[in-house]
Amino acid sequence: MNVVFDFGAVLFTWRPTELLRRHFPQRAASEPQAENLAQAVFGHADWHQFDRGVLSIDTVVTRTAARLDLDPGALTGLVESIADHLVPMQGSLALLAQLRALRQRQADAPKLYFLSNMPAPYARALVQRHAFLQWFDGGIFSSDVSLIKPEPEVYALLERRYALAPARTIFIDDHAANVKAAQARGWHGIQFESAPQVQAQLLRYGLALLLPDR
Repeated sequence: MNVVFDFGAVLFTWRPTELLRRHFPQRAASEPQAENLAQAVFGHADWHQFDRGVLSIDTVVTRTAARLDLDPGALTGLVESIADHLVPMQGSLALLAQLRALRQRQADAPKLYFLSNMPAPYARALVQRHAFLQWFDGGIFSSDVSLIKPEPEVYALLERRYALAPARTIFIDDHAANVKAAQARGWHGIQFESAPQVQAQLLRYGLALLLPDR
């Protein structure tokens, strides 16, 4: 079996509304305003092209600031600070550690991979800062291959690169569209809500993991 992790909001914290409320307190004064602004910034095609590695950080800031009438300096500060706010989620890290421990005990234990929509500056920062990413047997950052989820081509590339059998691959992601795209290829899918919820669902595939008490 193979277990494939998304990164943002699965293994690392991703709280875009908090970032916007901090950097644009007037434009994101309420939670609904912050949510709408987050969608306008991070749900736009320009940010997706940043994820894809097509747009530079300077270009995405310039375009977004002009489109939404945001202060370019404040937006630059927000975008450049994102890597610092991608902090390991302790429950998910414990889950990953349990899967790694299983690998060390059992020859047929699951292999670990990642598939993340991640702009290059943040991907490089995570790899440099977090030694536990070496626990993965491989993975793909969207910006390295110019493909993003939920495009089927990026799932197919992960399959080819690591000889993954779809029927023996479990994908964990917080976005329903990304999970459905994996399931369309024959993968098993888990939409992430919490580490204990994922732990319970992995048990259905015969992966009995014990998370520490919180």
